[in-house]
Amino acid sequence: MRPALQADLPAITVFLTEHIATAMFPLSNLARHGWNSDAPRGPQFWIAQSAGNVTDVLCITNEGMVMPNCPSGNWPEIAQICANRALIGLAGDSDQCDSIITALGLENAHAGLNGREPSMQLDLVNLVVPQGDGQLVPLAICNLAQMAQWRAAFVIEALGVDPDRAAAIGTRDVTTYLANDSHRALMIDGAPVAMTGFNATLPNTVQIGGVYTPPALRGRGYARRAVALHLQEARDKGVTRAILAAANAAARRAYDAIGFEHIGHFTLHLFKTPQVAHG
Repeated sequence: MRPALQADLPAITVFLTEHIATAMFPLSNLARHGWNSDAPRGPQFWIAQSAGNVTDVLCITNEGMVMPNCPSGNWPEIAQICANRALIGLAGDSDQCDSIITALGLENAHAGLNGREPSMQLDLVNLVVPQGDGQLVPLAICNLAQMAQWRAAFVIEALGVDPDRAAAIGTRDVTTYLANDSHRALMIDGAPVAMTGFNATLPNTVQIGGVYTPPALRGRGYARRAVALHLQEARDKGVTRAILAAANAAARRAYDAIGFEHIGHFTLHLFKTPQVAHG
């Protein structure tokens, strides 16, 4: 593999779009931050080619998130690219992430999260919106302190974040959601009962993330209705496809109910502390 040049960008974009189910993060980061950005989530790319065509794309953000779309599987070479960098985690096809972690010798590195989850996809013409109570509203009209508490609870439960860090992360994330208009709340009788959002967006595709219902309100179908209403809103704006990773069996049942289909496995692996593998 070689470092990508800006001239490679059109070919990289085409290749990643063909692998959209595992490429939303690099594509969205590229769209948001641009080429050669110094933002924490600004992407750097390496590519492999055969007969002039891109066959593999490795993305590493400035903050150290590795995002592979490397079906050829040259793990020793990819490990050399990743070596001597402070890595915070990996996100992508589960088998590829596992292979890179092994090639780096980081199998025993303590992970705050190591989630291998079903990857699911929905053509929005097939969206099913469940009947039920409640209406979807922008996060901006909610009690933002409460939304930050919900987000803090989510990162503890779903991402393995230390509770003493969660409150600050919750406040930070909700501030970002407001700036990006990326999240919504389902309201019933003036009270929020579920939160949903898009953690990566492109003109035609959205990736669902951060869906949360407080424990006392679970099992009532609120999350699936919130997700479906948000996707209906996105469809009305021209979005044609949605992807996600289902965190557990209950989540998968909810997504099945609104039309999603299983297409593979996606891993989000977050190290407890940044890890440096030496090549």
